[in-house]
Amino acid sequence: MKQNWLKSVYNQNQFVFKLGLTVMLVGLGLIFLLSQSSNEIPNIFHNGINSHVVDTDDLVESVKDLSQIHQKDNGTEKCDIFDGEWVPNLGSLAYTNNTCKWIESHQNCMENGRTDIGYMYWKWKPKACELLRFDAKKFLEMMRDQSWAFVGDSIIRNQFHSFICLISQVEEAVVLYHDDEYHDQKWRFPTHNLTVSVIWSPFLAKSDVFEDKNGVSSPDIHVHVDILDKIWTEQYHTWDYILFSCGKWFTKPTFYYERNSILGCHACEGKHTDLGIDFAYRKTLKSLFRYIIESNHKATIFYRTATPDHFENGTWSTGGTCDRTVPANEGEFELTYFDRILQEVELQEVSKVEAEAFIKGLKVKLLDVMKLSLLRPDGHPGPLRQFDPFAKDKKAKVQYDCLHWCLPGPIDYWNDLLMNMVVNG
Repeated sequence: MKQNWLKSVYNQNQFVFKLGLTVMLVGLGLIFLLSQSSNEIPNIFHNGINSHVVDTDDLVESVKDLSQIHQKDNGTEKCDIFDGEWVPNLGSLAYTNNTCKWIESHQNCMENGRTDIGYMYWKWKPKACELLRFDAKKFLEMMRDQSWAFVGDSIIRNQFHSFICLISQVEEAVVLYHDDEYHDQKWRFPTHNLTVSVIWSPFLAKSDVFEDKNGVSSPDIHVHVDILDKIWTEQYHTWDYILFSCGKWFTKPTFYYERNSILGCHACEGKHTDLGIDFAYRKTLKSLFRYIIESNHKATIFYRTATPDHFENGTWSTGGTCDRTVPANEGEFELTYFDRILQEVELQEVSKVEAEAFIKGLKVKLLDVMKLSLLRPDGHPGPLRQFDPFAKDKKAKVQYDCLHWCLPGPIDYWNDLLMNMVVNG
């Protein structure tokens, strides 16, 4: 059906283009015949008013304009907002740590002592178009009486706080709820009756897991790949827009269950089969998307890709660091083995559900931030998860965070992309 409709639109565009071109060529011929002795077009419809002198070059340009419209209508000119580069930003920041009081302390890099500011003054520029900055006023008007939810791991919470900071430049947010660890939160922008929630569900599936404030998780993680986490499923039908994301937690040592029986594991020792992260991640995404399709809830769903870290000379737990102050060049950083697996699974599974959702009148879209994030090793808190960690000892060994993102920083452009996807349908 969709292909027949597209073919019909294409044929109509072809007919309109050919008709317009024919009319203009006939006009050019008439003009030529009537203007053999003059460079000006005679007034052939004299009505007592000076007629406009038409330049034949204008008509030629009109034909070109019509041709360009024809090309665009047939989809030959497209803009992939996820394919671009970082360029210097000479404009002002959307917000600062002084104008947004909602930045979590371990992502408030300037407050914690970061002295270089250049990392904040770059913008993402798609190759074929301009990316509109997040317009909080316009967004609030569009989202009157709506509800949003960010569901996933601590990086989704990182993006959530960027989202809150961007909107709060126009209207102050009111906190309605938070749990003791501030993992789960609900906010409201009262003038527009917009509610925004964040739900911590690092696997999106039922799991036995714990994480402390320093990002250290429990050693034994158990995940049921066929049972979604009820902390978000019980609220799912109350949301109009939902952004899901997970991925990084699947790289941790984990035991996998299906139908309450153990299937195997990842990076475990013992008698269980190591199934790898692609097996569990794919199973979980299939469960998620099956739930979305079968629920028939008419929300707009976004799935954000997993994001790269930029640890060098080690990892989170082995002393890895990230001290860069400028964006990387194309090809300077490569996706890790695990990140490549995560992205492959995401692209495949989201592509499948997008097609199925379209048929059922549902909206499921991919927010692909992998490439633009890979080029920003300078955007992480690094050693500045705490305030002035080297105050007492310049050589102190501190935990580097090369996974989460400074606010403000590159992560704000994830929400620029998100807003463009909402505004452009």
